[in-house]
Amino acid sequence: MPLIRLTDVAIAFGVNPVLDNANFQLDPGERVGLIGRNGEGKSTLMKAIASIVPADTGEIWRQPGIQIAMLEQEPSLPEQATIYDAVADALGDIGHWIAEYHRLTEYAHASEDALKEMGRLQHQLETRDGWQLQQRVESVLSRLSLPGELPVAGLSGGWRRRVSLARALVVEPDVLLLDEPTNHLDLEVILWLEDQLLQFKGATLFITHDRAFLQKMATRIVDLDRGRLTSWPGDYADYLEKKATALEEESRHNALFDKKLAQEEAWIRQGVKARRTRNEGRVRALKELRKEREDRRNRQGQAKIELEQAERSGKLVLEAESVSFAYGDRAVIRGFSTAIVRGDRVGLVGPNGAGKSTLIRILLKQLSPQSGTVRHGTKLNIAYFDQLRAQLDPDQSLADAVGGGKEFLEINGQRLHIMSYLGNFLFPPERARSPVRSLSGGERNRALLAQLFSQPCNLLVMDEPTNDLDLETLELLEELLATNEGTLILVSHDRAFLDNVVTSTLVFEGDGKISEYVGGYSDWLAQSKQPAAKQPQESKPTLPSVPKASAAKKKLSYREQRELETLPAQIEAMEAKQAELNRRINSAEFYKGDPGLVKESLAKAQVLTGQLEAAYERWNELEALAESFSR
Repeated sequence: MPLIRLTDVAIAFGVNPVLDNANFQLDPGERVGLIGRNGEGKSTLMKAIASIVPADTGEIWRQPGIQIAMLEQEPSLPEQATIYDAVADALGDIGHWIAEYHRLTEYAHASEDALKEMGRLQHQLETRDGWQLQQRVESVLSRLSLPGELPVAGLSGGWRRRVSLARALVVEPDVLLLDEPTNHLDLEVILWLEDQLLQFKGATLFITHDRAFLQKMATRIVDLDRGRLTSWPGDYADYLEKKATALEEESRHNALFDKKLAQEEAWIRQGVKARRTRNEGRVRALKELRKEREDRRNRQGQAKIELEQAERSGKLVLEAESVSFAYGDRAVIRGFSTAIVRGDRVGLVGPNGAGKSTLIRILLKQLSPQSGTVRHGTKLNIAYFDQLRAQLDPDQSLADAVGGGKEFLEINGQRLHIMSYLGNFLFPPERARSPVRSLSGGERNRALLAQLFSQPCNLLVMDEPTNDLDLETLELLEELLATNEGTLILVSHDRAFLDNVVTSTLVFEGDGKISEYVGGYSDWLAQSKQPAAKQPQESKPTLPSVPKASAAKKKLSYREQRELETLPAQIEAMEAKQAELNRRINSAEFYKGDPGLVKESLAKAQVLTGQLEAAYERWNELEALAESFSR
């Protein structure tokens, strides 16, 4: 029996409908990834399911007694509460008792009245199984590293998101709605969240731009495109292949339709001779064709992102030597040295608050190190993408904020009107005249990219640029950065983005230590021997480019050489088998089948994952041995 069912649901804001006679069903145990362009209405759909936004027409049926929890993109929290109170508050009356009991324990020794009140609350909690719920509150707070005594008022966006996520998780609902759950979360928390959601017994509907998260979590993809919902069984990789085929078929159909319409329009205008022989049925059919063409909503164009190139910088871009920095007694950077040369694309990875933004400011000479030196190379033109969007004036129109009040911009020698330039970033003229404060999170991100890329630069510094971007725009940005001839410093928690863009990674490893690894996220995992369980199973680890220093310098034996030659084919065969097994496990019908077969398939998947990890490790070891001998 479904938990949620939408039948012919329509919701419209302005001219085009957000949902156009949409149909959708969410079944128990499903993890559905909802994808679509920014502004298509994904958040509106979630709010309709959660009874926050009403449908104009159609029916939204919810299983009687169902409990739904939602993490919104812009969390609304009780401002006067502590974090502990805000999370407990999600549990209703029992949560209020838990929060009050927690508060009284802090000063119960000073007041007899407080002790009496604690006794009363203790009785209420015992009769309503409150202690178990209290443990749930404290467990969620601990796992999300949330300090319960901090006040909600004044929390940053990232911390507010964590609190809102804790409120959703603590309820343990039947249906969990997550709108960009990984935004502003660091890698450790994202990996923890993945584990929690994989163990969650209810159904999950989520919106995300994080492709690694989407690939690992989704058992089905639902695509919101021009008001219509289309379900695609299988994982995200399956969806990409099937969606591309469907779009090609749609283009062919539209071309044939337009050709037929043009022929019928030509026929109706042939004059007196045509009117004498006019077939009234054909005339009616033409009217239907016209109506169908009018109703057809053309697919939104693709963003045209281009980076304004500056004069090439010198070979050395910047150099740091023995740099240290601390906030009070807490060391953020300790004895850090690096040299970044022209063309390097460097990723920064670490927990929130580790000091990534501090390091960027030091490298850009916006903040002086407490010891050590930073030196810049010659001919630097720096463009900085600020995570806090501080470069956009909320009171300015979008056109003025991006163009600096100019009517025309020079982009790589081409003179563009500001409206045309913003059109390349998918902003129509009416949106370009809107104030910045009216833009959605994804639109603000695109606006800042538009502003940033209009400036000549050869050193691009980007602090979390992927938040709120739709998947298509994110992939275009990824392609631009990966092929850009300039230098890039990138802070991101997006694993796929890091893997596809950066050439080296600086990792904050605690106590001020920053280590450098060749390659992206997967390379860091392979080189630093991170726990394999934390790595997305769908991603093939990229082998380290630098062999382990501990490898013995000896010639491979005949058996080892033969093993090294045959391992790639063995790994490829196991990966193909794993992909097929994962496709079956991730299908919506899998868990409805024979329980014995389900258990057997899951056990096979676990064994296969272990075999693959062992094969990767052995390949690493043999390649390191071979390369150490060649040196």
